[in-house]
Amino acid sequence: MRFPPRATRIGAAAALLSALLVGGTVTAATSANAAVSAVGSICYGDLPSQAHDTLDLIEQGGPYPYDQDGTVFQNREGILPSQSTGYYHEYTVITPGSSTRGARRIVTGEESQEDYYTADHYESFDLVDYGC
Repeated sequence: MRFPPRATRIGAAAALLSALLVGGTVTAATSANAAVSAVGSICYGDLPSQAHDTLDLIEQGGPYPYDQDGTVFQNREGILPSQSTGYYHEYTVITPGSSTRGARRIVTGEESQEDYYTADHYESFDLVDYGC
């Protein structure tokens, strides 16, 4: 699976973030609106260096360190905006010192090319803002 260069992601992510913050152009069901409001934002520069590595691998199309990387993320928690199955994919952000995959992930949305970061295994998400 190939994703467009990060430069294209900036526009889409900025538009989505703007809609989330201003609140007027995002239309969804009431339960989805509650989920969308639970998504925060994080500046690309504030991500851990390992998240930068993961985003670079996504942009390059791999290879990924874990077999699970690139698999469909189901959004069972309902925190991310509701989309059809297959829209979101997850990738491991390596946690130094961890003997497992750890809790950190990047979850990508294909159509709008948004990237979300979670440090707590899907308890919360931050939309990556490439413009700050």
